Amino acid sequence: MTGALDPFASATEIARAVREGAVPAVAIAEAALERVAGRNAELNAYTTVTPARAMEEAAAIDAAVAAGRPVGPLAGVPFAVKNLFDVAGLPTRAGSRINRELAPAAADAVLVQRMNRAGAVLLGTLNMGEYAYDFTGENAHDGICRNPHDPARMSGGSSSGCGAATAAGLAPVSLGSDTNGSIRVPASLCGVFSLKPTYGRLPRAGSFPFVDSLDHLGPFARTAEDLARAYDALQGHDPRDHGCVARPPEPTLPGLTAPRPLRVGVLGGWFRENAGEEARAAQARVAEALGRDAEVGPLRLDAAEAGRAAAYLITNSESSEFHLPRLRERAAEYDPDTRDRFLAGALLPAAWVARARRVRRWWLDQALAAFARFDLLVAPATPVPAPAVGQKTLELGGRTVPLRPSLGLLAQPFSCVGLPVTCVPVFGEHRLPVGVQIVAPPWREDLCLRAAHLLEQAGVAVARPPADAAEPRTVATRA
Repeated sequence: MTGALDPFASATEIARAVREGAVPAVAIAEAALERVAGRNAELNAYTTVTPARAMEEAAAIDAAVAAGRPVGPLAGVPFAVKNLFDVAGLPTRAGSRINRELAPAAADAVLVQRMNRAGAVLLGTLNMGEYAYDFTGENAHDGICRNPHDPARMSGGSSSGCGAATAAGLAPVSLGSDTNGSIRVPASLCGVFSLKPTYGRLPRAGSFPFVDSLDHLGPFARTAEDLARAYDALQGHDPRDHGCVARPPEPTLPGLTAPRPLRVGVLGGWFRENAGEEARAAQARVAEALGRDAEVGPLRLDAAEAGRAAAYLITNSESSEFHLPRLRERAAEYDPDTRDRFLAGALLPAAWVARARRVRRWWLDQALAAFARFDLLVAPATPVPAPAVGQKTLELGGRTVPLRPSLGLLAQPFSCVGLPVTCVPVFGEHRLPVGVQIVAPPWREDLCLRAAHLLEQAGVAVARPPADAAEPRTVATRA
């Protein structure tokens, strides 16, 4: 028989078809690579495509299926990774010019290995902000990564290629990093699901660091179930990351339909004052939808502004210390905007940084106290939908603010204290999406994902294909 396998088939659908022998993994990989070749020139989501590796991995999946051997839960699912993940045979460029001179990685990052073990097929590496210090997707060395819903607009950063590739149907799943919002900002602007797990949940071994005390790794996907499947495949302790906590994996898929009603706090204050009209409307739609099956109430966390300030100081201090040897010798090879932020961080008084760390602890206490009343907190992910490429300022609450740092205004407070956050896509009256954050207590990713699933089932959070998406490609399937 024949079947249509379009670029927006879910990872769950792809894996089921491959495991059942209905569609060869090789055909899936070929179609994905063809689509990347057709759209990447416009979007600039991929910096390196690995077709030989993809076809080899897909052929191995097909051989296992033919032999009756078990294949993983993501069998044949194409995926791609932010180019700060080690990929064997490639230099780990981390969005920079300087890192291209590094020797090729000898082995894959731990999370890339885990995706492969689950049966996923690597297509390549993705564009990102230089050294992950970016919210826009405008890379001075690799070029602008553009938004699939409107290429004249930003994809968000620093995991820009993840947001763009996943939204455009160039990979149903991708892996990114989040220090101050770098998973949630591109997910919000590009209209896909994403998960920033609890700090210490997923190992970072084999990824290029930005801010050790704040760096998280996590997945992007086009459905809540795909997000949960990818996250479950990634879980597990690895001692090579000193920040990774030795906790056993806690599968989330069974909990997507758990019966207990949730208690949801709708964040105001900082999270309302720094959100535009579309972001507020998206938050209200999410709260209303969750209210059909949950207890919903307002919540104000006045410590969020201080938490965001602490995140900024810690980011500048730690990252500048890490980069100072390179800056002394090769400052001219940095993007000037990135270079200047690192240099400013190197000048911060030590007393300010020490105080920022105390504030972070205090802010965490305030956030944890909120979870005595609520299971989840809901806030906009970005102040606005995707701004135009090259835009320098935003209008928020009658104020003109600099765009680059302000795209992370609502994400940074939760990065600072390492809480798990799912970002869900909401499309309003206009064709551009804006994301909403679902925040849970530490180690309760299951609650984030459950809420995302409920919102998807209600039709409120849906990763829509771009308006100009290509027609489905028909692939011959086995009888």
